[in-house]
Amino acid sequence: MTTATQFQPKTTIPVVGHLITDEDMGIQQGIKLYPVNLGRTVKLLTDPHSASLYERHIHSMWKVIRHFKNGFLMKDLVQVFKILNVCADRVGEHEEYIEPMCEVLKICSLPFLKEKSSDETAYSQIAVESISQLGYLMRVPSNAVRYQICKSLLSFYSEKAVDEQIVGFKQASESYNRAVIERSDVAETLVKALALLEDEIDIKLEVLDALQHLSAFSSINCDKMLQANAASRICSRMLDPETTGRLLFRSVEILWNLLENGNKSEVAKQLNNIDCISVLRDAFGHQITQGYSHYDRQLRNDLLVIATMVAVECPDAPFIETGFAKNLILFSTFQEIKSHNALVKHLKLGTNHEDFELKKLLMNTIVMMSKDSNTIPLISDGRVLLALFSFVRNNENISGPQDWSPAQFEELQLHAMASLASLSPLCVDDYMTCQGSTRLLLLLEWCVSQDDFGGHGNAFHGSGGRGNKRAQMRYCLHIIRSMVSLGDDGINQDMVDQGAISQTINILNNACHSQDEDDSIDLEIQCDMLFIVSALCEGDLHRKELFGNQGVDVVLQYLKTNPKKITSGLGHHKLMLATVDCIWCSVVGCYMNEDLFLEGEGLFLMLDLLEACPKNMHNLILGCILDLCENPKSIHHVMTWRGVDDRTAPSLFVEIWRKEEAEMGVRRGPLGTIVDTSQPLMGLLQEKQGVISLPAHCPSQAIVDVSENMRAKIYALFCKIGFGDLPGLTTEDQVTVTIIERYDFSLLFQMRENHRQKEKSIRDWHDYVARVSNYEVLKDSKRRMDSSIEASRNQTRYRELELFHSTDQPNLQTTTFQGRHVTVNSTPLELTGAPVVMPVVEKDKGVTMKEKTTIIV
Repeated sequence: MTTATQFQPKTTIPVVGHLITDEDMGIQQGIKLYPVNLGRTVKLLTDPHSASLYERHIHSMWKVIRHFKNGFLMKDLVQVFKILNVCADRVGEHEEYIEPMCEVLKICSLPFLKEKSSDETAYSQIAVESISQLGYLMRVPSNAVRYQICKSLLSFYSEKAVDEQIVGFKQASESYNRAVIERSDVAETLVKALALLEDEIDIKLEVLDALQHLSAFSSINCDKMLQANAASRICSRMLDPETTGRLLFRSVEILWNLLENGNKSEVAKQLNNIDCISVLRDAFGHQITQGYSHYDRQLRNDLLVIATMVAVECPDAPFIETGFAKNLILFSTFQEIKSHNALVKHLKLGTNHEDFELKKLLMNTIVMMSKDSNTIPLISDGRVLLALFSFVRNNENISGPQDWSPAQFEELQLHAMASLASLSPLCVDDYMTCQGSTRLLLLLEWCVSQDDFGGHGNAFHGSGGRGNKRAQMRYCLHIIRSMVSLGDDGINQDMVDQGAISQTINILNNACHSQDEDDSIDLEIQCDMLFIVSALCEGDLHRKELFGNQGVDVVLQYLKTNPKKITSGLGHHKLMLATVDCIWCSVVGCYMNEDLFLEGEGLFLMLDLLEACPKNMHNLILGCILDLCENPKSIHHVMTWRGVDDRTAPSLFVEIWRKEEAEMGVRRGPLGTIVDTSQPLMGLLQEKQGVISLPAHCPSQAIVDVSENMRAKIYALFCKIGFGDLPGLTTEDQVTVTIIERYDFSLLFQMRENHRQKEKSIRDWHDYVARVSNYEVLKDSKRRMDSSIEASRNQTRYRELELFHSTDQPNLQTTTFQGRHVTVNSTPLELTGAPVVMPVVEKDKGVTMKEKTTIIV
């Protein structure tokens, strides 16, 4: 039985499309690109049968231009640049290609279009080669084409394109465009293209404009430009005739970019020639004498900065040969030193910011050029030190209408003093002529006076000087430190005569007793003063006496500094080292100061410092303690001292010895016993080095060992305090003391032999001088020699024998045993230029002076 439902028809389901595009919906947005066969255009241009169909060529190119007006597809770049290269080869004979070619190049200024996200990676090499081809098109002999190439490159690299909505495609990112430019060699090509544009100044300016933007923020482009010798090419032609001034401006900007983003050494190397330095000289001279606008002054300063960078990187640059150095010295001093030179006869500098910067730049340039010793006579002749010392005076809070403002003067003052710290040691005579010591000590006195002045603390040199005089004091001490470091007796004596020692000690005394917390600048100032006192007192007993009681009290106060501050990072470790050095130079060697130092428990404080300080300070402190122990009173202080946990000085010395040997890699047993008896003191470094043959002027390994480690100092200290009955030593310490006691057997023995030979040579020389300068000494020496010969004879009555023959020549006054020839020392050949002929003295009887032969000496 059937039911009615069996005969009902089935319902059909309609098919529905699941992909609905904006075009289907009628809401499409953006530009739609229709396919164009670029291959047909390439074939039309290159096919021999259609090579002369110029109108069809132009028509086809305009069709391509209309289609791709929003940018070229990455996949079409190869064919696009084939079209451009064909046109480039035909432009010389057929100018009708120029206009469509320029339009194609204009489209190249737009970002490339990608169909997929992976196109940027897939077509990256093609994009790079295409941009390189764009640069190669600078060979086309058409200014319009060259102009459009520069504009397209500039836009492609630096301008943000309008975000066009193109159906199915997206524009490449701005970073991608920059990366493509950097990977290509277009920057190098543009530099080389400058040689083609010597007579086309307008196009040359466009190329320089493009190079300026390419080098502004990219070190990669700068390096590629330098590979084409960009610095030299651009600098040597930046003064070519041009009315607008754009050529000089663009050239300077590119050089600045190359210095800032490229390899400074390479830029300086390329500018290190007479042509480039001469151009810099002329450009700077023109700008400083003829430029009056704000723009001219900025360009002038930029030129000076470039010249300074060359002087820094290449001290041998031809600044002297070109006369640039002399001009710079003249410009830097004409305000302080009156000159009748035509270059500065009508030159005036204002107080505006650019002229203020120029003054500082000139000072800095002179310092940089002083690295070449040949510049020093020019600096001296130009009286540079006298000009700089005009700033070494008390600061005023008021200024005239045409003068530097107080803030400007302070900054110039500090800059001048920083320059003097570098130049004064090179021009000692000028320093003395300017009475430099007197000027500096007067300024130092003003710095610690109560005059109402507060520094502005501007710029680098004014750091920490706001509201005080610390910046002036800091650089004043820098100059004094530089001068006393020379070790010149005249300068140091002048300092002492002006009262430098007592003045410095008074300032130090106030500083060390001050309750204010010191910062890094305060510590630097105090270190400099301690160094100055050390340099003045070293080796001079009278100056050490001037150091006196107050000086000893100062160093004692510094020794009482909390040892924990040494590792604070502010510079207390430098202060402690400067203090120890001051004790060594100003206290040690003067019994009066030594007694005051010991009475003030100075040796106890130094041992406390030795116990608490880092290892790298031990060597200096041990050396100072050792020299103090030359005073017999010091031994009792050393033996009396007790440190942390009641440690004794011998125990401390032994511990330092063990740590030194552990660092050297000396092998020791569990209780400090000797492991290698054949080489008990040798460390791993000496063992690896082995036995090396050294020239006579080189120190032996034993001498090097004494100078580089502290074992010799510790041994010498134990020689002072003794090796027996030492308190506070453990069994291991006793073993180590025994090793220390034997230290001289293997090492100082060699030193003693070296000294013995040296002393013998000195005695022989003094004996020789006495014989040749005093006839009585000569006769006495002759008698001693004869007595020595007689004592060596076996027979005492040999003179009475019949066969006796005397071997002495009569009237011979030498006191050495002679051979047949006498060698005469003469002037060295390198001084005479030719050998000297000398007579040979014959010993045989019967030979007269006329019969003597000669030898060459």
